[in-house]
Amino acid sequence: MSAPAPSPLAIVEAEPLPRQEEVLTDAALAFVAELHRRFTPRRDELLARRAERRAEIARTCTLDFLPETAGIREDDSWRVAPAPPALDDRRVEITGPTDRKMTINALNSGAKVWLADFEDASAPTWQNVVLGQLNLIDAYERRIDFTDDRSGRTYALKPAAELATVVMRPRGWHLEERHLTFDGRPVPGALVDFGLYFFHNAKRLLDLGKGPYFYLPKTESHLEARLWNDVFVFAQDYVGIPQGTVRATVLIETITAAYEMEEILYELRDHASGLNAGRWDYLFSIVKNFRDGGTKFVLPDRNAVTMTAPFMRAYTELLVRTCHKRGAHAVGGMAAFIPSRKDAEVNKVAFEKVKADKDREAADGFDGSWVAHPDLVPIAMASFDAVLGDKPNQKDRLREDVSVAAGDLIAIDSLAAKPTYDGLVNAVQVGIRYIEAWLRGLGAVAIFNLMEDAATAEISRSQIWQWINAGVVFDNGERATPDLAREVATRELAAIRAELGDDAFAAGRWQEAHDLLLKVALDEDYEDFLTLPAYEQLVG
Repeated sequence: MSAPAPSPLAIVEAEPLPRQEEVLTDAALAFVAELHRRFTPRRDELLARRAERRAEIARTCTLDFLPETAGIREDDSWRVAPAPPALDDRRVEITGPTDRKMTINALNSGAKVWLADFEDASAPTWQNVVLGQLNLIDAYERRIDFTDDRSGRTYALKPAAELATVVMRPRGWHLEERHLTFDGRPVPGALVDFGLYFFHNAKRLLDLGKGPYFYLPKTESHLEARLWNDVFVFAQDYVGIPQGTVRATVLIETITAAYEMEEILYELRDHASGLNAGRWDYLFSIVKNFRDGGTKFVLPDRNAVTMTAPFMRAYTELLVRTCHKRGAHAVGGMAAFIPSRKDAEVNKVAFEKVKADKDREAADGFDGSWVAHPDLVPIAMASFDAVLGDKPNQKDRLREDVSVAAGDLIAIDSLAAKPTYDGLVNAVQVGIRYIEAWLRGLGAVAIFNLMEDAATAEISRSQIWQWINAGVVFDNGERATPDLAREVATRELAAIRAELGDDAFAAGRWQEAHDLLLKVALDEDYEDFLTLPAYEQLVG
């Protein structure tokens, strides 16, 4: 099919960047503009549908599998398309943003897959958006290198056969890209990220024996998956590659999507590669959707919600069963630990926890899992090697023993743990420290030996909001109140100033981060996503 006549170009409103003309070509911008013209109206309708569904959850305080799609779930005949060879073995996947150093290190990490992240691990400055695309093009052309100014160390790619397969994650449907406008309005960030990457790399990747593979974030319904599928169909025709070349893995990181796993795979069945258990955003979604549901839905401290919690076990086991029933990969959750160069004992304890987590996932039937640091790749690899051996995956394990009722997924009160005062302090600490880094353009930030991204900041502010509105009384007898949160935040800001010194503190954006955390944690009207007001303060 020949490409349609291009729409008027989107307008770029930003300071010029080095080599941006290689990414922002007239042809690429025309493609993005056409994606916007065709698909943004439906995206807008689906965002409005999210609000309607949230209002219904607030009214009923429950969720169920959809009666209108029972036929899809009950039809045992359909399967997703077979995995391409480059995505058949996904036993370890590393995640991270697309800056130049990370691009090289992730591809060289020994992981089978690199989730090249334009979403939660990347603050969407125009530089990160455009130069991240350029770094991926340079990697595919093998013209990428990097020298660290501080250490003098140089980085270069290993031989092609040793590199991870790239699965790129665009921004979620709710985010805009203010630097590209069309008919006077911003283009959705999802279409910018997808469009530029697909246009420049689809054919290039096929020549390399791979393809344009994607992770789809923040999906809340099968109708949103249907929209992505229609985008894929149009895009493949536009650039002239075969239908079914695209492969998409959907993050089941919202509570509503957990009730529509099969329907999501069905909508994407010609392009589906699997589902992922996005555990941090999943917890955020539970709090967000059931935040006014009373004590029954109050989550304890983030670190007290392990993957062995009954409602989390229900979620992950249902995901494995659903994927394998339909011939898709089931990819496990994140190991976020960042090794310490100073404390061997911290590393020893953390490595043991990572191993136990990955052993459990492999035993449960997952085909692979995520890590945030190259040092964790061998640990996760050993866990899956022990179960898989020479097999690329274990999709033949159908997990027909798993039976999950609708109520099991939201049985939050099955946890004995309760919110603690230390949990409040940690939420404030992580929230301020992460938001400050994000406002400086960093999306993946090591805080207290954990790699934090936007999802963990969302949990932090959402839990503060929920605990206050539920009138939680902490273990020390103090009640969660706005004044208590402000008191803790004031102390944390003072502690950061003492830690950094006045000059370094003044050079950061600490007061803004403090103020923004308190705004999204204490405002009566709950903000759907922290990154929406944060984007208004992001420079560049």
